[in-house]
Amino acid sequence: MEGGGAAPGLLAPAPRPLVRLRGVGKRYGAGTLALHGVDLDIGRGDFLSLLGPSGCGKSTLLRILAGLTSASSGTLDWPSAANDARGVQAPRLGFVFQEPTLMPWATALANAALPLRLEGVARSEREARAAEALARVGLAGFERAYPRALSGGMRMRVSIARALVTRPDILLMDEPFAALDEITRFRLNNDLLEIWHEAGFTVVFVTHSVFESVYLSRRIAVMASRPGRIEAEIAVPSPYPRGEAFRTSAEYAAICRTVSLALAEAIAA
Repeated sequence: MEGGGAAPGLLAPAPRPLVRLRGVGKRYGAGTLALHGVDLDIGRGDFLSLLGPSGCGKSTLLRILAGLTSASSGTLDWPSAANDARGVQAPRLGFVFQEPTLMPWATALANAALPLRLEGVARSEREARAAEALARVGLAGFERAYPRALSGGMRMRVSIARALVTRPDILLMDEPFAALDEITRFRLNNDLLEIWHEAGFTVVFVTHSVFESVYLSRRIAVMASRPGRIEAEIAVPSPYPRGEAFRTSAEYAAICRTVSLALAEAIAA
């Protein structure tokens, strides 16, 4: 992965973005302007955090990327979409919500396999791929467990496995660890970075936490509200893999201060 040691600063746009947003806005039926003029390039293999206060449009922007809601203005393009005889193939998406949203009557294996079942994948293949995804998130041996028997952190791991089972090009995560205790959150942060490093997909991660955004990300888009917009993009040049030595380092503290100041300016804007 990347080396580093330079001070945090603005990043140039990725040379080959996976997705490109230009002038994206969202106005709801009641007239509320949730997003305005969002310009953003997200590169293949990037780890981008959307950081900002409640109501700044982070989740709305994530849902626009996922195709769960449409933009009212602007454009969203996938320049890296493959063109072949079958036409344009958009990158595969995985989405992890703030709550695990598991089916309580289904095992961890069945929950993880659900996207493949909906795609019509044969049972033997979808169960094999679901078992592989569960093992990747540290749940080998829990395939037959039901959600009620799992801790909050384990249920979130099943949710992540369900998003990974389709082998996505881009993983969209909407504050997935916000409700977890700090120890579990730190552990899942580490596991997420390991999975991302191994698989090489792109991550867009919504968070309220300066500390989490700095620990995880290559880039941080700091957002302001009323209307939601990007006020700053900050690079985190620290090398991967990251661990407790980074979390307790002077470098980490300095980047957190930079991001905290940018967030304070965005809130005041």
